[in-house]
Amino acid sequence: MKTLLIGMGNPILSDDAVGVRLARDIGRSLAATPGLSVMEECSVGGLNILEVVEGFERLIVLDAIRTTGGKPGDWHRFDSRMLRETMNLNNIHDVNFATALELGRRMGVSVPREEDIHIFAVEAADLVTFSERMTPEMETAYPEFRRAIQREIEGILGGD
Repeated sequence: MKTLLIGMGNPILSDDAVGVRLARDIGRSLAATPGLSVMEECSVGGLNILEVVEGFERLIVLDAIRTTGGKPGDWHRFDSRMLRETMNLNNIHDVNFATALELGRRMGVSVPREEDIHIFAVEAADLVTFSERMTPEMETAYPEFRRAIQREIEGILGGD
């Protein structure tokens, strides 16, 4: 299955770099996996994501997240069906990930099915400070959550 692994985020915004770093590290570990392409750094949003994912059958997204009560280094796994609640299209500048993909499907763009989109989001402590380093909490937790997320991804890829 033609799969794209994407690291989302900004590598100079402290913990926002976690998706980029995970994509780099996990992508290198899984480089020999047939059908796997890796985009270590992706910062496009809105409808531009369609150009990135077009033609792939499966998508694995790595990103940072902040939730109420979340502890840095905790991580969540979900698929794009869980993003439906956030779908809204008030204006063209307000196209989120789920809306962009659904709009692409309706326009006939070849994008992965909802059930073939896997999102891993790591709780971050700081998403706004300019720094090429993650916070100490994230650096400490990184090896553990990286191993756990990589195992999950290997399970996804092994299901082919």
